[in-house]
Amino acid sequence: MLCTLVLLSVLCALCGLTAVFRINRKDSAILMHFEEKILTIQPDPLHATGIDILQVNLGYKCNMTCKHCHVEAGPAREEMMDSRNIEGVLSVLKENRMTLDVTGGAPELNTGFRYLVEEARHSGCHVIARSNLTIFHEPGMEDLFDFYSRNSVEIIASLPFFREADVDKVRGNGAFRRSIDALQQLNLMGYGDDTKGKKLNLVYNPPGAFLPPSQATIEEEYHRELKRNFDISFHSLYTFANMPIGRFRDFLVRSKNYDKYLKKLTDAFNPGTLQGIMCRHIMSVGWDGTLYDCDFNQMIGLKILDGYPGSIRDFDHHLLAGRRIAVDDHCYGCTAGQGST
Repeated sequence: MLCTLVLLSVLCALCGLTAVFRINRKDSAILMHFEEKILTIQPDPLHATGIDILQVNLGYKCNMTCKHCHVEAGPAREEMMDSRNIEGVLSVLKENRMTLDVTGGAPELNTGFRYLVEEARHSGCHVIARSNLTIFHEPGMEDLFDFYSRNSVEIIASLPFFREADVDKVRGNGAFRRSIDALQQLNLMGYGDDTKGKKLNLVYNPPGAFLPPSQATIEEEYHRELKRNFDISFHSLYTFANMPIGRFRDFLVRSKNYDKYLKKLTDAFNPGTLQGIMCRHIMSVGWDGTLYDCDFNQMIGLKILDGYPGSIRDFDHHLLAGRRIAVDDHCYGCTAGQGST
């Protein structure tokens, strides 16, 4: 019997079916693969419903090394989008009116960042930038407040919590105070003010291996606490479950919570999230120009399926807008509870 199990395990690994073997374990965290789960809800696999947003990762270099970072970004990372691929992005934006969503790492560290944003705005595109807030205090970023304001860039800023100890535990000593200072400066420039038209949204991630609370409830807490303690205003708070990839996966493995967390995600699967799930209306572009269905797929190297253009330089909106989406079991993170939409 033991020999049979060993042989089966080897064969599964050779065929790329190790996860199937795990399904049959009595204590398996994943009782059904994500794609199989989809097919119990609807007759067809998951497909895109259009491309409203082109999400561009300008590189994995960052001024921070956050414990929950699925990108595993940090100061030592060298992957950065070059000028050729930036021009490819701009060409696509000029031909297809979409929102540009710029991310990283810290996207501002790419030397082509300002050029990309300005040219996209000149093309009439709405631009979103994902900021860690502490980047505003880095050398060479003194003009960043004015740059964002002048180009009416919507800012989606990561602030793990509204208490100093919780944020510094995840992001390092002093991160909270620098973030608060940046938010106050942005408020002074009209961000977070409904009458100014400058969008400032925040992002909450749980600090551990649990799902975020109700978005409406914690958004109310953020508004109340940030206003009362720091006189900070913002528009919306987005809550995201931590994905079991990158540094967070390493943490789960080290703390022996990996299977437990996967089970938590699968148990919380909400079929109502499928209509608005991010991958159905965005296209993710890696720092090297490779196309992915989402930023999370990018981080694990799960490219878009064969048969579709695979690079920003071969972009075909008609083919990609209805593409079948590549999924894996980490996708349970986007469909758990309220989902990530």
